Amino acid sequence: MELEHRFDLPVGIDTAWATLMDIEKVGPCFPGANLDSVQGDSFSGSVKLKMGPVRLTYTGQARVVERDDRAHTASIEATGDESAATKAAMYVTATASELSATRTQVDLVTTLSLTGRPAEFGRPMMVEVGNRLVSQFADCVSNKLVGRGTGGAKLIDVENPDEIAAERERALAAEATAVRRIPGGATDSAYHRPSDRADALLTKVLPAVLVALAAVLLRKLIKK
Repeated sequence: MELEHRFDLPVGIDTAWATLMDIEKVGPCFPGANLDSVQGDSFSGSVKLKMGPVRLTYTGQARVVERDDRAHTASIEATGDESAATKAAMYVTATASELSATRTQVDLVTTLSLTGRPAEFGRPMMVEVGNRLVSQFADCVSNKLVGRGTGGAKLIDVENPDEIAAERERALAAEATAVRRIPGGATDSAYHRPSDRADALLTKVLPAVLVALAAVLLRKLIKK
């Protein structure tokens, strides 16, 4: 599942970006997170989550796989295990955009995969938990910067890769049913079979033949 969130930070883009990329500073802002170690672009720790009546503790690692400080964009991948059957994988892309000298917009695109008990709750629960976590993270970072929150985060879009693939398959099947391909690349709408052309020819020629025969018969009757 893919989630897109957006939030603002009440500082300039250079300060906002430097803060977001400081894992030791913003790591604790993620609700339930506990950092064990940070080594360059890699870090490890645990995250406690509550999904409905279930409380989970994931232990795992994460690393910055891409980072462009000039474009203010970075991608982080993380994996964690709660048990042998309950696992999580996450890929987050963060992009910062300057709105003004004292305001920065941050866009997060999170691709999330869960197995085990959390997967049984379905998308609505995952979306609800994701919104809560990102909103709390955004307010925590803002508080660290200026001592106040900025209203959390806004959910921009939700996509389910499985549903997108299924919709694509349905569209292709419908197209194949509606448009039957003819050898040579033409379609039924642009190609007429020989019988179709014969029918069209008879429709145009037969009336003219009948008119001609009627005229001949009429002249013979007049001569008599």
